[in-house]
Order: sequence, then structure tokens, then C-alpha cells
Amino acid sequence: MYAWQFARMLYTADQLGLRRFVAMQGHYNLIYREEEREMMPLCREEGIALIPWSPLARGFLAGNRRREDFGDTSRARTDEYAHKLYYRDSDFAVVDRLSEVARRRGLKNVQVALAWVLAQPGITAPIIGASKPGHLEDALAALSLRLDESELKELGEPYQPHPVLGHH
Repeated sequence: MYAWQFARMLYTADQLGLRRFVAMQGHYNLIYREEEREMMPLCREEGIALIPWSPLARGFLAGNRRREDFGDTSRARTDEYAHKLYYRDSDFAVVDRLSEVARRRGLKNVQVALAWVLAQPGITAPIIGASKPGHLEDALAALSLRLDESELKELGEPYQPHPVLGHH
């Protein structure tokens, strides 16, 4: 939803003496950061936990997608929803930068991408779509990974705004 819609719900809950929302699940990752504009500041101001979904951009940030044929994995080739969300030239630039940082650190892209999300103010618990034990191991590794200010800046630089997606 849009931030104004969420603010209206919080206001209505306050006016009617109802329990307020305590968490917001927004689409947020290194490639899609539109929630930074309004929703995340609203949630931080109101003390609402941020629980981003798709922190790895449906696997796109793993670095195994290609412009010309989507990639080698079955999901990369068949995930039409991801094809609508990602696959812009600027998205590949973000992955290239992520791969550089991960390579310098001797880490996997997904570990660095999750560490970046966790370093953002107000983020409580990213929703990961673990389907293999290795996915959980990477997520756990990201918990102890600290990116320095220069790495955070470097990872954020190639981002290009996207059209707001998923709102009706």
C-alpha cells in the first residue's frame, strides 16, 4: 500500500482506540528501494517494524541472472513475476557492484545483499525464501556480517529508481 493509506489506518486505529499495526512487510532490496521514499520513514517514526519481503530480489541478487536468457536456473528462466520486477540494465549494474564487494570480502552475493538490508535503519527481520539448507546458512552468516560505511555507499550508488510496483 501507499504510505498515505497506512498513515490513514494508523490514524483510524488511534481514533477508535484499536490496536495499531506493529509491522509492515514491504518490497525492499538493493534493486527495489522505493519504500525508502515514504513508507520506511513513516514506519520508523511510528515505531513500526520493517520486515522486507524479497530481500534477495527473488534470487536476482545471487548474480546468476542474465539479460539475454534470464539465467541457468529453472526459477530464473520461468519466474515471470521477477521478469516484470527486475532485469533492467540498472538492476544488473547493482548486481555487478554487489559481486565486486562480495568478491573482495570472499563472501557470497546473497550474504552481502542480506547484510546490506539488515544495515538499513528500522529493518527488523527480512523474509527470506529459503528452500535449501545453504540458504539458511547464508542468512545466518549475514547476521554477523558488518559492512562499513564505504561499502554501504558503494552498494547503494548504482541504484536507479523504479516505478512503484504492487499498489492498486
